[in-house]
Amino acid sequence: MGQQEKVSTSLAGTVSEGISASLAEVDAELDRRYPGDPGTRQPVHTVYVPGNVFDAGTIRSWGDQALVALDEHAPDAHSFAAVLGLSDDLAEDVYGRVRAKLEREPIEDLRVDFEDGYAGQDEDQDAARAARLISEAYAKGTAAPYMGIRMKCMESAVRDRGIRTTDVFLTGLLENGGLPEGLVLTLPKVTYPEQVTAFVRLLEAFEKAHGLDAGRLGFEIQIETSQSILATDGTAAVARMIGAAEGRATGLHYGTFDYSACLGVSAAYQASDHPAADHAKAIMQVAAAGTGVRVSDGSTNILPVGSTEHVHEAWRLHYGLTRRALSRAYYQGWDMHPGHIPTRYAAVFAFYREGFEAAAKRLSAYANHAGGDVMDEPATAKALSSYLLRGIDCGALDTAEVDALTGMNRAALDRFAAPRRGDLTASAE
Repeated sequence: MGQQEKVSTSLAGTVSEGISASLAEVDAELDRRYPGDPGTRQPVHTVYVPGNVFDAGTIRSWGDQALVALDEHAPDAHSFAAVLGLSDDLAEDVYGRVRAKLEREPIEDLRVDFEDGYAGQDEDQDAARAARLISEAYAKGTAAPYMGIRMKCMESAVRDRGIRTTDVFLTGLLENGGLPEGLVLTLPKVTYPEQVTAFVRLLEAFEKAHGLDAGRLGFEIQIETSQSILATDGTAAVARMIGAAEGRATGLHYGTFDYSACLGVSAAYQASDHPAADHAKAIMQVAAAGTGVRVSDGSTNILPVGSTEHVHEAWRLHYGLTRRALSRAYYQGWDMHPGHIPTRYAAVFAFYREGFEAAAKRLSAYANHAGGDVMDEPATAKALSSYLLRGIDCGALDTAEVDALTGMNRAALDRFAAPRRGDLTASAE
C-alpha cells in the first residue's frame, strides 16, 4: 500500500445530522410511495372470459384450442418459424416450449368478466358460480397462477351492480375455502381518483366484516379513459390514482379500444401501437415506476380464425405487437382468443431466449467484478437479473441453464433484482 493521505474536514457533525433531520419526512415519503417491485411473479398475459361462459373446463379448453390451431396452421417448428420470422437456431426450442406451455399451463392469468364481455341474465348466480369454480380449481391444482374477476365500474349507472358482484364473489370464495393467493380484482373505466378511493373503502368494509387482515385485498386499475391519464388541472391523474389506492394497487392495465374510442380514434386504427396508446402507456409507466404497481399492455381484436392465410396474418400481427411491447418494458398484455396464446408465448420465449446468454454473462461479469466490453452499473444489474427471473417464471428459461451461465441460484438473482432502497446508490459509490 502507498502512503495514506491525510483526511481533513471542515464541517461539524451537527451539519450532517441537521440535513438528515430536515429530510426525514422525505425519506419516509420515498419509502412509502416507492417501495420498489414486489419481487413476485408477473404473468405474461391476462385472458378474460365472460362470466356467463366461464366454466370448470375453460383453462384446459383454451390450451386445447390453441394446440389444435397449431396442428392445423403450423404443425411443426419450421412452419411456425416461417410465419413469425423466427431464426433457425430458435425455431425448434421456441416451438417445443410453446407446445409444452399450452399443455402444462395455457393461461397464466384469467379474469372472469362481468363488465363489457358479460352477457348473462343472472349476475348473482354467475358471480357465485365463478367463486365456487375458482376455489375448486385452486384446491385441485388446475387453476391458473392468477385468477379473479373484472367487475363493473364505479360510475353511477352500474356502481351498485359492481359493488354487489364484488361482494357476492368474495363472499363465495370465503365460503368455498378462503381467498386464494393468486386472487386478482380488476376495476375498469376509472376516470377520477375518488372512484379508486371508493373501491378501497369497499374492500376495507369487506375485510372488516370478515376479520381479514387490513390490506389483504388488492386490485388492478384499468386505464380506459382520457381523464385517467390527464386530469382537468393538467396533472397526471393516473399517478393520483395510485396514491388513492392506499397501497392496494397491484397493476395498471391499458384498455386499447375504450381508450382509443375515448380520443376519437376511428375503429380501423384502434391498436396498441397507435401514437395515442404509446402516449398513455408511457404516462402509466412513469407514474408506476418504483411504486410496485405493474403496467400491462392491452390487446388486439384481430382474431386468428378462418383460413390458414388469415390465421398466419393475425399471428404475425399479434407476435409483432407483443415483441414491440416487451422491448418497451410492458411485460404483460391481454389476450382475447385461444388462438392468440401460441403467439403470445412464442414472442415471450423468443424475447428471453435471444437475450439470455448475453444477459447472463453480463450479470456474471458484474457480480464477479470481471469487467468486459460493457461497463454496467448496479441499476443495470437489477434489470439483468429481473430479465432472467421473468424468463424463468414464464418457462422461457430453465433454472439450471441460468445457474450454469451466471453461477447464481434463484435467491442470488432475487437479491440483485430487488435491492433495498439505497443499495443501488451505495453500490455505485
